[in-house]
Amino acid sequence: MLPSHPAPAEDWTRPVEMRGRFVALVPLSAVHAAGMCAGADAQTVEFLARGGPQTNTPEEWAAHIERLNSLPHRVNWAVLGPDETVLGRISYSEARPDDRWLEIGTMLLPAGRGTFANPESKLLLLARAFEVLGAGRVQFKVDSRNARSLRALDKLGAVREGTLRQYQVRPDGYARDSVIFSVLADEWEGVKAGLERRLGSGV
Repeated sequence: MLPSHPAPAEDWTRPVEMRGRFVALVPLSAVHAAGMCAGADAQTVEFLARGGPQTNTPEEWAAHIERLNSLPHRVNWAVLGPDETVLGRISYSEARPDDRWLEIGTMLLPAGRGTFANPESKLLLLARAFEVLGAGRVQFKVDSRNARSLRALDKLGAVREGTLRQYQVRPDGYARDSVIFSVLADEWEGVKAGLERRLGSGV
């Protein structure tokens, strides 16, 4: 049962801890910088709209995390595996309670790609969005060059709405085309069932 009214606005950017069968989502902080540094490769930040650290060092990752946490309308979590290994981060990169929508952004390290990390992290954030916060819409923006993420959102069952051309300028000056996907509240049960089936099969 979805809530008939949205949660208070302050709840939409509250970084509560969430735990699933395979991953834990904990508030992202500088304590995760060393794990990000140790697990990152060149593809980790290749397509992120806001880019990443200038160099792959714990200090630069800590500064990058601090920048992310300072942005308004945003809340960030570290994705941790069963042994507390850092697998990446996931965010409500935009939270708009007045309009009852959220945007989810994901960055996975190589150890988390193609595993339970992506579907369960999405399941936890989508469930909170629709079942706790009362969102009517959750959206995703993906760099049009990022074939892996485009396939993942198609597999999720999100609706591909179109492409915003040269919508976001990355720190390197590249004006990226952003492909928009969404899940609406009345579509959530079907998407949820699909994610739970995937987790039950181990992927």
